[in-house]
Amino acid sequence: MKAHVSSILLGVRDMDRSKRFYTEGLGWKVEQDYGVSVFFVSDGGSLVGFYGREGLASEVGASPEGSGFSGLVLKYVVRSEARVDEIIAEAEKAGATILKPAANKPWGGYGGSFADLDGYIWDIGYSAQGKDQPYAE
Repeated sequence: MKAHVSSILLGVRDMDRSKRFYTEGLGWKVEQDYGVSVFFVSDGGSLVGFYGREGLASEVGASPEGSGFSGLVLKYVVRSEARVDEIIAEAEKAGATILKPAANKPWGGYGGSFADLDGYIWDIGYSAQGKDQPYAE
């Protein structure tokens, strides 16, 4: 198995609410809306979409119940501190919970994190260190 993710699927409790958060709040564009699932334009990265939480759990043979930190963080690397601030502000305006406001990191980078409406954690970051970072934009 290669170190590659073909797509990222998030199990959400309310499809319409989640779709509004990502499209109206964060500016994502819907590529396909199947009703039971939604996929977004990937802009060259991994495909991201979501399903109803119960349906996705059933698909993979897991329980839809769960709370607390899942052990999964979605990392989004940008090219400036200003862009980190912009994205954190967009997410907060759209209803996200800010977990860590954007600030300098002990290791030299800059970033902050938020949880979307279903609790999925996004870590938005920038670092002047390194030249081949996996930039999202």
